[in-house]
Amino acid sequence: MLHLLAAEESSGSLIDVVPGLMVWTLIAFAITFYVLKRFAFGPIQKTIDDRRDRIREAIDEADRARKEARELLEQNRAILAEARNESAEILAEARKVSDAQIQRAKDEAEAERLRRLEDTRKQIDAETTRAIDQIRSEVADLTVEATQRVVGKVLDAEDQRRLIEEAIDGLDFSALERGRS
Repeated sequence: MLHLLAAEESSGSLIDVVPGLMVWTLIAFAITFYVLKRFAFGPIQKTIDDRRDRIREAIDEADRARKEARELLEQNRAILAEARNESAEILAEARKVSDAQIQRAKDEAEAERLRRLEDTRKQIDAETTRAIDQIRSEVADLTVEATQRVVGKVLDAEDQRRLIEEAIDGLDFSALERGRS
């Protein structure tokens, strides 16, 4: 019999509707619900709302930061492009200045070469003229001495000059003068 009682209690206790137990369960549920609503649901809801607001603010802040990062990236790209353009302009200007300096140095070197060449020509002409004058002087001296030996007397200045001029006119200095020109 015990067995029957135990079987009866086990099969009917959960399914059977017991009005007193139901009332107490509803009262306990209402009290628990009221306590939870009064003391737990408000703070829990406030915590959830606060967390939702913080998440929303964090998302908004992240969006602002992303937007700002994009703007900064665009600014950096623009600055970089401008810097590249400026560096290209600086390089082009440096090349122009370098080319101009090289050309100026070439022009100065050419001018110096021409000046030295002209100085050398003038020196050669001066030396040629001096050498011709020296040769004429020596020819004149030799002519006077030869005349004294041949004639046996000393000629006066007029005769010496006439003989010297005739001797010099007979000499061919054109080869020396052509080399000078």
